Amino acid sequence: MSKFEQQAPLAEALVNYAKAGQSSFHVPGHKNGHAFKMMRSEAAGYLERVALIDATEIIGLDDLHHPEGVIAQAQERAARFYGADESFFLVGGSTVGNQALILSVCTEPGDVLLVQRNVHKSIIHGCMLAGAHVVFLTPQFDARSGLAIIPSYTTVAEALIRYPEAKGLLVTSPNYYGMGESLKSIIELCHEHDLPVLVDEAHGAHFGLHTDLPVSAMAEGADGVVQSTHKMLTALTMGSMLHIQGDYLNRSLLKQRLAMLQSSSPSYAIMASLDLTRSELEQKGEDAFTEALIQCNRIRDYAKGKRLSIVEPEGIEGYSRQDPFKIVIYDKFEQRSGYELQEMLEKQGCIPEMSDHRHVVLALSLATSSEEIDHLINAMNSIEDELADILPIIKQNNLPNEPLMIGEQNQLSTWNNSNENKISDIVPFNLRTWKEDQLETILLEKVEGYSSGEMVIPYPPGIPLLYIGEVISKETIEVLKRCRLANFKCQGVSDTTLRTLRVISSGKLEKQYVE
Repeated sequence: MSKFEQQAPLAEALVNYAKAGQSSFHVPGHKNGHAFKMMRSEAAGYLERVALIDATEIIGLDDLHHPEGVIAQAQERAARFYGADESFFLVGGSTVGNQALILSVCTEPGDVLLVQRNVHKSIIHGCMLAGAHVVFLTPQFDARSGLAIIPSYTTVAEALIRYPEAKGLLVTSPNYYGMGESLKSIIELCHEHDLPVLVDEAHGAHFGLHTDLPVSAMAEGADGVVQSTHKMLTALTMGSMLHIQGDYLNRSLLKQRLAMLQSSSPSYAIMASLDLTRSELEQKGEDAFTEALIQCNRIRDYAKGKRLSIVEPEGIEGYSRQDPFKIVIYDKFEQRSGYELQEMLEKQGCIPEMSDHRHVVLALSLATSSEEIDHLINAMNSIEDELADILPIIKQNNLPNEPLMIGEQNQLSTWNNSNENKISDIVPFNLRTWKEDQLETILLEKVEGYSSGEMVIPYPPGIPLLYIGEVISKETIEVLKRCRLANFKCQGVSDTTLRTLRVISSGKLEKQYVE
């Protein structure tokens, strides 16, 4: 038994299970992968090997919902490694972690939760499940890129005064673009008010694991932190973790909520990948990231002085640190959108993570190779050459050669309210549904002032532009028009072309929600 395996108790147990070759008279029905041997599809060959460790809660393999053996040991090792009091394996992505935190803090319908407005759809859904009354906090915006980050200290402080009954604060950091700021002062402020801080750190599972990476939310004192270990580290898709510390969260209730939300038949392959990821990082330490960080710097060095520029922090409030593994590229002459740049990269065989109307996001990791970086640099060179003929036109027309100040264009709906400190009124959420005769379909150009009858969620990144019941602003319509022109994929809409929207047919409503 290798030292590597001994460091990963759950993964080791699954390897022993696979090697034992015992007869399976239990689920799953593929019987240790034998079913895939009978299939003719080429894909079956890939699944066959994974299926060898696709086990269930039999003797020796423990139970995620009542861990006492190897799963308990694996989670305990994760907690020590990430600096938590307790850590929980999530087999349904960060979605279930976010929702479990909300449901453990908002225990009664009508409980107030302070929520950063630009949050993932899983948080909106969690508020619906909890029947929470949400106070949205408008995020700060990086003036150069126009991208939303976290709410300011001042905004949080004012919200705590206005809503002393709040049960917690929930923020997202870093954002999808890897942009962020220290949370320490906001966390300390909330603790002075005896309020827990919940952090959706889905894109920061690697934070704090190298001196060149940003500090983690756990290290800054957050009470509950959700991380997508599969996004920026090496777990299988849907493999995530929830870390908690301190006394602000009811741990028994949190475990109950997780048991409600997670599958009663969790994937052992996903859990093993979480265990192995932690084990590898613990053994290698900072060396796990050294080579990959060198490759990240190659891209940044290449882009200096180029037309394809990279978003970088300038030390302003709200955006003082950038995840080096998130490379956010834009055309500094504003002649090509992020959607177009993504298409150009894809034609070169480089597949980005996502794009918006201005940026294209590249997600690197500790597994990114130097050969892949060579490929990316060659692709960017080709794009620079392809765009070179546009330069004389730009200079002739005296068009700007610096990023446009587009932050105001991104302040959508409740993000852009009239309160001085950008704090919304209470927005009640629940699972109410609207009957067909209460809804109508209206042309996008005509929906201003109506309350949305459907969620509008560009994906990625999965941040709702509209939630059900939200009053539709002129600014939101303009953003949706840009999404439509770019053929952007939106979830939650009945008309995927975005020519029309479903609205609540009570007329143009002044309130954000219809009781």
